[in-house]
Amino acid sequence: MSLKTIQSDDGAFTFEIRDTREIPCERIIELYRANNWSSADKPEQLHQALINSHTLLSAWSGDRLVGIGNAISDGALVVYYSHMLVHPDFHGRGVGSAMLKIMQERYGDFHQQILVADGASVDFYAKHGFTRAGSTVPMWIFDGHEH
Repeated sequence: MSLKTIQSDDGAFTFEIRDTREIPCERIIELYRANNWSSADKPEQLHQALINSHTLLSAWSGDRLVGIGNAISDGALVVYYSHMLVHPDFHGRGVGSAMLKIMQERYGDFHQQILVADGASVDFYAKHGFTRAGSTVPMWIFDGHEH
């Protein structure tokens, strides 16, 4: 289902934010590979994880998947934003901000909104009000490389 049609920040294109779980796996894998995320190496598991999310948003420019974001939540108190990707060709053009704004409309009043950011995404999330979580240390058991 289409939620919004939005003009890019630079005015060069419009994109549509959708709230659907009907996203072809191959489109998802293309997006994850373009961002060098290792979860693309597990396409079936990645697709299943995304469609089982509490919220799954996708951004489309025409028939091209240009962004995806998901949330895992208990539905009342805590939300974890595990994936927010925008195709590199569309970075800095408002796609991620538009998806995050919709997530904030849904989860903004939750007690905890959690995510793990690295690299340039730290500045992106800080721009949207996220701060370092006190003196916490991110920890994981991870079967991949950098994402």
